Amino acid sequence: MPNPVIRWQLITPEPDRAAAFYQKVFDWNLSKANALGYREFSSRETRGADGGVWPAPAGQPGFVQLFIEVESVARAVEAATDAGAKILIPESTLPDGDTMAVLMDPTGVSFGVCRLGRSALASTVK
Repeated sequence: MPNPVIRWQLITPEPDRAAAFYQKVFDWNLSKANALGYREFSSRETRGADGGVWPAPAGQPGFVQLFIEVESVARAVEAATDAGAKILIPESTLPDGDTMAVLMDPTGVSFGVCRLGRSALASTVK
């Protein structure tokens, strides 16, 4: 399948509490060793997508957000907005080299599109 879901994140008003819960229940590795202090989960499995926890904006409820890998974030954003999506977070390059944008589909569901940075791509090629 082209453009697979490669990451997910929980957006929650209580990110530390949520991270501790999922780590305890599912025995996932938890790391905050990144430039943004993002709470990253790894299941240590070859199948499935790893994810993380991010704080929700003040006063907003929690939700789950999927990230879809694309060849070009700019082209994906253009195609999505042409089809009725709205841009929530414009294309941005993260400190680890990944490029991403967050959009809202015409039904009100938010999702991300991303292109992995060179270091992440190199580590997935064996």
